[in-house]
Amino acid sequence: MKKSEPLESWERPIPLSLLFMVALAVHLPLLLMKLPLQSYDTNFHIFFSSHYVDHWFDPWNTKWFAGFSQATYPPMPHYWIAVLSRIMGLDLAYMAVQMIAILLLVVGVYRFSLLWVRPRAASIAALASIFLGSESFLIYNAGQLPTTTAAPLYLIALPFLYEWLRHGHGRPFIKATVLFIAAAAGHHLTLLFGSFIFALPVVGLALLDRRDGESTSASLILGRAIAIVSAVSVIIGVVLLPFWLSLLHHPIDQTTIPHASRANFILSPEWGLNYFILPYGALILAVPFIFIRGSSETRLRPLLFGFWVTFILGLGGTTPLGHWLLGHAFEVLTMERFSYWAGLLALPFVGLLSVKLIDRFRFWAVGSLAVMAVWTCAMGVAWGTYRITNARDVNVNVVADWLNRGGHDQYRYFTLGFGNSISRLAVMTDASSVDGEWYTGRLLPELTRYGGASLTQAKYFGTAGLESLRAIMMHADKYGLKWIFSNDPYYDPLLSLAGWRPVDYLDNKTITVWAKDGVPPAMPVNVAQRPPRWQGLIWGTLPFGSSILAILVFLIPERRRKQTRAEYPMSEDEVETQRVAS
Repeated sequence: MKKSEPLESWERPIPLSLLFMVALAVHLPLLLMKLPLQSYDTNFHIFFSSHYVDHWFDPWNTKWFAGFSQATYPPMPHYWIAVLSRIMGLDLAYMAVQMIAILLLVVGVYRFSLLWVRPRAASIAALASIFLGSESFLIYNAGQLPTTTAAPLYLIALPFLYEWLRHGHGRPFIKATVLFIAAAAGHHLTLLFGSFIFALPVVGLALLDRRDGESTSASLILGRAIAIVSAVSVIIGVVLLPFWLSLLHHPIDQTTIPHASRANFILSPEWGLNYFILPYGALILAVPFIFIRGSSETRLRPLLFGFWVTFILGLGGTTPLGHWLLGHAFEVLTMERFSYWAGLLALPFVGLLSVKLIDRFRFWAVGSLAVMAVWTCAMGVAWGTYRITNARDVNVNVVADWLNRGGHDQYRYFTLGFGNSISRLAVMTDASSVDGEWYTGRLLPELTRYGGASLTQAKYFGTAGLESLRAIMMHADKYGLKWIFSNDPYYDPLLSLAGWRPVDYLDNKTITVWAKDGVPPAMPVNVAQRPPRWQGLIWGTLPFGSSILAILVFLIPERRRKQTRAEYPMSEDEVETQRVAS
């Protein structure tokens, strides 16, 4: 019996408290260093949050696009940043919300993995989520806070969905519904795509598990699935009503903006490195095991199918499947989120593989897995430092000071060569711009008619970007557009030919202020598109309230149910391990 004692010590699951400590040790210092501020979208989300600080019940924002509605983006994380900013400021509030999302992911992955594997493998999967390359990529390079906030909530909800489908109890139905709604209030794309990617394998699992002595029929399980989908859909329709109305009145019919995540990674290996190698990291080595183990065990096949579809979609234009499955949506979405979801679906398999390696190689396996995990996480964090994703050297403070004095904010402006710093600038001034970074919210035809993104990086979008820039300058009088702040001499000849002249120089002449004479002060634009007050009341109450309700409902004690061995059927490896131990 002495031989079994070391084995039993290795088989204990990692406590959640220890997993939280590891997550804090890895990510808290990085967040306190404010590394996400260097990413693509972090300052954009901080900008949205800054609006809610002063205009909680009014989603209409005049600082971008001469006026646009923030109801085009679900607001739950932004509202939490706005609340916490009262205590710690916007930057640290963003970091706090992101840290909470990381901790929730640990819980979500652990609970989700328990549907498929035993507690020991589930705890290792939760540990792996802390070092997941795509998680680090989204946090420190892409800055996609809503995605990293919504996904954990869906994962936490899925075990309750499974309980509802299998047993039909009211308590898991309520918990799953509330958590789904809170997740939807955090991110619309996770709602529209990720929820099905995560939920359908769970429905398949419930159908498979009914064979294990359950009297529940397949039709009853499908009926329960339809019931909860209907309930969640109706409630989400009410909670996000301003969002749906904005899509109804202004569908996404803008000219497509190119994005590298839709590229063919074989023909463009630099984007394959950015959107495939870095997000997956050492997880690539586990892909053969995922397909072999997932296809060999019937109970894991729904999870394998979800992973495979999401994995292929994450390859962007490398395969035609993205075009076939998503249609026009493929030209609108950025595909790195699918790699993130695929990584999450792969984690239960990672837990199984890790258990197998640790049981066989012990300390050698632990050391190797630790090195690969740390390397994967570190590369996801460090990539933004070596591959500049933001115009970090632009001193937006001096531009904000210039706009905030002498009545300069009576006119509109835009920037050239500022990169993602335009969001930072918008937080620091009340002046209105005709540019911005949330392209779905654009209403000005000079911006929607061409396939360019923000005006500040017009040259990177070729003819489309420069045509959009030319069109907006031609209508400067219409929009009260008097100022252009240029950090790039490339645009100087174009500005001079369009009748603009330099009037000031900032930050040791690195930034030139261009002006156009005779432009009248800015007047409200797109006023007819402003959401009515009743929509603002819904927007400021229900999405944020759904997260509060989710916290309260999650605290309701769960009904303890004795686990049966059938829920975790033993694989051949586990049978052999127990035989050797005995």
